[in-house]
Amino acid sequence: MTEPRYAIYWAPPADGALWAFGTRWLGRDPETGESLSPAPEVAAAADPAWLASVTADPRHYGLHATLKPPFRLATGQSRDGLVAALGRFAAATAPVAGPPLVLRRLGRFLALVPDGPAPAVLALAARLVEAFDGFRAPAAPDELAKRRRHGLTASQEQNLLRWGYPYVMDDFRFHVTVSGALDAATLDRLEALLAAPVARFAMEALAIAELALFEQPDTGAPFRLTRRFALAG
Repeated sequence: MTEPRYAIYWAPPADGALWAFGTRWLGRDPETGESLSPAPEVAAAADPAWLASVTADPRHYGLHATLKPPFRLATGQSRDGLVAALGRFAAATAPVAGPPLVLRRLGRFLALVPDGPAPAVLALAARLVEAFDGFRAPAAPDELAKRRRHGLTASQEQNLLRWGYPYVMDDFRFHVTVSGALDAATLDRLEALLAAPVARFAMEALAIAELALFEQPDTGAPFRLTRRFALAG
């Protein structure tokens, strides 16, 4: 058994349309742990086994957008201390907004991303990375090697060494992943399948009014959403 990992994510509101559709699309509610079947409009157009295969990677992490990437606790830190600090941060931080979410290809996977610049969202993510860095244990050599295998820019390498993850600060991009890494033909099929269901989310601005603490109790276990913290500053 390994040490748990923690992450600070944005999760869509539990009573909202994006959470209802997205958790069914991925096949799991990370807050309850419940396995879910696809929405009717999706189930009618795609084989459930195929859909489960192309969404396996994001299903493992749960529906979310990363703000502070997964980390293990540093020596001397505790889960209770992390929860208390996150509660204080949220109580002192105002909600932020960004452009509506639209479906885009990010390399070989599909994601919902803001349809335009989102400086307030990027600033919030940067604050979280810095504010909670003291809770993060240094990345192990095998983790560093894994990140470097994909090829990093100079700034991404600096981020990896300073913050334990390459895609933070100026290299951060807010996104809600909805597929694994796939070939072009499969991405074409998924885009066609998702076009109508996700179009409704492009009608409203992105609102980040909560932070979500996700936890992975052991290597290989799915991440669970264990606490939501309202931004109330």
